[in-house]
Amino acid sequence: MTTISDLPEDVLVELLSMLPAQDLICACRLVCTQWRYVVDLTTLWKRKCQREGFHTQNLDRSIPDWKIFYMLCNLKRNLIKNPCAEESFQHWKLDKNEGDKWRIEELPGPLGREMPDPKVHKYFVTSFGPCFKSQLITLKNEGYWNELMDEKRPEIVVKDWYAARFDCGCRYEITVRLLSEDYIVLEEFHPEPVVIEQWSDAMWREISHTFYNYPAGVRYIWFQHGGQDTQFWAGWYGIRMTNSSITIGPWTLL
Repeated sequence: MTTISDLPEDVLVELLSMLPAQDLICACRLVCTQWRYVVDLTTLWKRKCQREGFHTQNLDRSIPDWKIFYMLCNLKRNLIKNPCAEESFQHWKLDKNEGDKWRIEELPGPLGREMPDPKVHKYFVTSFGPCFKSQLITLKNEGYWNELMDEKRPEIVVKDWYAARFDCGCRYEITVRLLSEDYIVLEEFHPEPVVIEQWSDAMWREISHTFYNYPAGVRYIWFQHGGQDTQFWAGWYGIRMTNSSITIGPWTLL
């Protein structure tokens, strides 16, 4: 009687490539020596990348490990929760909430402009006192296991959007830290504050930074941004922020 184990290798690769990655690693790989061999084949993971749209021809020579490449592609998403204020302040820790405090407004807002991304409808806005909010991302909880971060060190891309009102000056700041298990800072992105003068163009601008070749041991990512207006006007005349993101992925996709 013919069994699945009697199938030619290329057929077995095709069949197994249809299964979820977790099943392949945690179940199929343990079935027998032949299946372990097939699950470890580069061709299987390359086929999964092709099947799910992660593969293009020009990547062929630049992928050292197709299994890791697939895992990173499959995991890649925005790790910042509630980036566009659709869930009020849920998932954010309000580190400083001074002046008339944080507020959420609808785009374009008073004397503001629309975002380049039409899917974004709201933003967070600061007041005349310092307003800062943060999120702490636990990488293991998001599917990024310790060995992956230590051995492969996939690129970590940070992006944020900010804008001012036309009629008031304001200040914007961002800090992103890669933290160890003991919350020691292994690497940090903390550019000079952006000061926008009164009567600006009120355009939305993106700030971006990529962490690469960072030290081993990264277990958390801490993201904080905020600011205030520079004229101390009562109300919400300070910096506006939305569409924040942190993504982790193979450099070939960035």
